[in-house]
Amino acid sequence: MKVLNEQSLVTTSTKNKPLHFLVKQMIDTLLSLCLLILLFPFLIIIALVIKLDSRGPVFYTQERIGLDGQPFLIIKFRTMYIDAEKHGPQWANQNDARITAVGYYLRKYRIDEIPQFINILRGEMSIIGPRPERLVFIEDFEKEIPHFRNRLQVKPGITGWAQINGGYDIDPKEKLDLDLYYIYNYSILLDFKIILKSIPVILFAKGWR
Repeated sequence: MKVLNEQSLVTTSTKNKPLHFLVKQMIDTLLSLCLLILLFPFLIIIALVIKLDSRGPVFYTQERIGLDGQPFLIIKFRTMYIDAEKHGPQWANQNDARITAVGYYLRKYRIDEIPQFINILRGEMSIIGPRPERLVFIEDFEKEIPHFRNRLQVKPGITGWAQINGGYDIDPKEKLDLDLYYIYNYSILLDFKIILKSIPVILFAKGWR
């Protein structure tokens, strides 16, 4: 797996907040473990519904780029048909024909992202952070935004400042600005604020694809 050049990443105030990020990691681990245990019966039902709805595996894994440019395999519930990318990598659209009937609702209410709590337990993600992108898209964005990879100074998250302030509806430059705002202004209080603002985004299916 290809790794981004770590020397191109700038050092920020996050390197000077080791206690903050230790607390953040502890909270991530505890919450993820509790949620996976509590939701386990529900997740079994979701898995069965996915298998009945369309041919293919229950889970979908894809390489994403994480902290300091390190690649990892993100885990999600499968929401598309198994040949979804036979024509190459592409963005998902809200009315994408590649999305299964069950996948439509899993994506709409972000249920497909619940397995990412496993990525958090593995130390690859956080509950709060920049959205993890694919290398092919990062390299594409960097043609117009040379410093796009600066958002890789923290672990990617299931939700984040950019996700609740535009999500898929903002362009890469706006996304970078919002992610850098989070990185430079990180605090436990800001994380708590993002979690609270994420609730209506999920409940009212805002900005999904």
